[in-house]
Amino acid sequence: MEADKIKDSIKRAAQELFRKFGYHKTSVNEIAKKARIAKATIYKYFDSKEAILHTLLMDYIRVSVEDLINSNVPEMDEEAHLNILIMKTCRLSYTVCNEFIGWDFIRESANSQEFLKRLSNELEDMLVSSFLQLSGLRKHETYLQRLRFLIKCSKSIVFSFAFTSVSDSDVRKNFVSFQKEILPYLVKAAITV
Repeated sequence: MEADKIKDSIKRAAQELFRKFGYHKTSVNEIAKKARIAKATIYKYFDSKEAILHTLLMDYIRVSVEDLINSNVPEMDEEAHLNILIMKTCRLSYTVCNEFIGWDFIRESANSQEFLKRLSNELEDMLVSSFLQLSGLRKHETYLQRLRFLIKCSKSIVFSFAFTSVSDSDVRKNFVSFQKEILPYLVKAAITV
């Protein structure tokens, strides 16, 4: 096998197992078995299971943010644009936790919470710079602070209902409620000068 094919095989196997069993319950041995390679081969390409996870997440986030930024959004005002951006960001954050890591592990592990915090901050930085670049909007410090506050509030709300929801159905209901009942007020507060 070619090096790129082996690495892709490891990533595909890990992604499938992380989604099925969660990060915490997936072992490197299981990834190797699923990828049909020796365990030692994994360590030739990745330093650890966490390195595999980080690579998967960064690949997923990079593609998702590019799609988010490059999607053909009809001309809309700043408020509508921010509403869409925040909802897509919240869904992206939720998907990362739900499909790649697993909520049980996140609830129980301080390491995963710190990892998610760093990842979330990187995502926030990418979104703020991309939004400002695309929109050509005001770039003064107060506006940036408000935009960051909007993103932080939204992430906190979404993570709180994701942590406390019993089922995926509850999460969907909470997303709809957040989008209709909370987000419009947060956006309006962030852009009102």
